[in-house]
Amino acid sequence: MNKPVQTSVIQKLPFAKRKYRSYLPLMPLAIEQFDLSAYDVIISSSHAVAKGVLTNPNQVHISYVHSPIRYAWDLQHQYLKESGLSHGLKGWLARYILHKMRMWDVRTANGVDVFIANSEFISRRIWKVYRREAEIIYPPVAVEDFRLKEEKEDFYLTASRMVPYKKMDLIVEAFKQQPDKKLIVIGDGPDFKKIKEKSADNIILMGYQPFAVLEDYMQRAKAFIFAAEEDFGITPVEAQACGTPVIAYGRGGALETVKGLENTSPTGVFFHEQTVSELLSALKLFEKNQGRITPEACRENAIRFSSERFRNQFRQLVEREIKVFKGRELC
Repeated sequence: MNKPVQTSVIQKLPFAKRKYRSYLPLMPLAIEQFDLSAYDVIISSSHAVAKGVLTNPNQVHISYVHSPIRYAWDLQHQYLKESGLSHGLKGWLARYILHKMRMWDVRTANGVDVFIANSEFISRRIWKVYRREAEIIYPPVAVEDFRLKEEKEDFYLTASRMVPYKKMDLIVEAFKQQPDKKLIVIGDGPDFKKIKEKSADNIILMGYQPFAVLEDYMQRAKAFIFAAEEDFGITPVEAQACGTPVIAYGRGGALETVKGLENTSPTGVFFHEQTVSELLSALKLFEKNQGRITPEACRENAIRFSSERFRNQFRQLVEREIKVFKGRELC
């Protein structure tokens, strides 16, 4: 877009590009140093601290929240465990820092005039943490970049960054118990080696792949497997844009992007516990009902999340809030 980008002081600190998580305690202070006093409308896109920018009574602050700080709120215990900070002095220091982050996070919610959530799931999180209502505008998905393919082949696909909460190991373990079913795994990350060790002959780990390869496998797969609890979840929508059904963990954003078998035009199947047995049951349920799920229904469902739809909804909301704010000034 050729717009000027101004970074915070953290950008200049040692190893900031690779070790940015280590600077978490400084992030609230850093975001408060941006001088935005010259602007009438502030739009923050926040998954952690962006909503904490300082604004004045003559400015409208609209915050598009992808989640309140996950690792400071309901996912704190999971974060500490996965980071090896469950015990010891470092663990208590991390807990104290997260405690301070929660206090700052709640306080800065008062500086936001309008909250937008990227899903119903996140709107509930916003209410739980800030006690503020949030309008829902689903994120833009480049569905126009993915082409519909009606003919499917006899393999399943999963694609994700290999980090613990994505539950890629769970998917691999499930297919290891089903040697007659083929699984393609696309993605890389810290857990790649560990997941590879759990692999079997019917499971192909391809590592990172360019877009053209990802799209090709998404188009041809019998179904896409998604085992994470995500705030929204882009890849299930991309798979549906290719006409491919989704077998998804039934919590978080997937419940809003995938239509289960209870719908007249289903696009996937849910499992409700992140366990191997539950996923295997969902695979059986899918194979029993796959004739009910059409590529056309999957594609039509995915179009609901297009980039054009996002731009129109966001523009309308911003224009509406500016009018409301100007109306208050005239009173």
